[in-house]
Amino acid sequence: MILYPAIDLKDGQCVRLWKGEMAKATVFNDDPPDQARAFETAGCQWLHIVDLNGAFAGHPVNGGVVEAILKAVKIPVQLGGGIRDIATIERWLELGMSRVILGTLAVRAPAIVKEACKRFPGKVAVGIDARGGRVAVEGWAEDSDIDVTDLARQFEDAGVAAIIHTDIERDGVSAGLNVEATVALADAVKIPVIASGGVGSLDDLKALKSAASTAEGTIDGVIVGRALYDGKFDAPAAVKVLGN
Repeated sequence: MILYPAIDLKDGQCVRLWKGEMAKATVFNDDPPDQARAFETAGCQWLHIVDLNGAFAGHPVNGGVVEAILKAVKIPVQLGGGIRDIATIERWLELGMSRVILGTLAVRAPAIVKEACKRFPGKVAVGIDARGGRVAVEGWAEDSDIDVTDLARQFEDAGVAAIIHTDIERDGVSAGLNVEATVALADAVKIPVIASGGVGSLDDLKALKSAASTAEGTIDGVIVGRALYDGKFDAPAAVKVLGN
């Protein structure tokens, strides 16, 4: 199982939010490329980046910082936040991004997501951010009446590389992953699922790995942010738990 350490960008800095609230951002590093190098040195095989400003603005905002991160590391990187059209997807992939994450677009314009999957095989993930089992969009600022599983099933045969499932109420709180909801989503679709939101201890990672081993679907990764920054455990320990 892959550890995806998170670098969330707000105003050019590496931050963590509290339940997705921009007003409750804690700055952990004002040099995101340096943070990216630290994760790479620690043995992480992927990076997960979110342009938080971009998610709200509807277009890339922290592009310069993201480009600097791409130049700073050799490991693959996935990016979400403010990616709303084919041109932006293409630009990021040309710059060396390994995978783009489409969230709001999956709700507002699913046809564009499906087209992107055809044009860029293996390079497109769908981000499904959930609040009470329903999908939230526009940087989590707006709730929809769309069920998480129903949205995921729309892309069943589209060629989506992964679904990133985030429980917003747990994100940045370190109160534990919503393992049950993650497994239920993985069992409902053939697309691999990446868990996100709430990791607070190595036991959370062990619980997810254990659940994944008996799930019918595939859970192939987990995104971890605040727990790493708060020092609840370090990246090498997480990599070891998930890899062994």
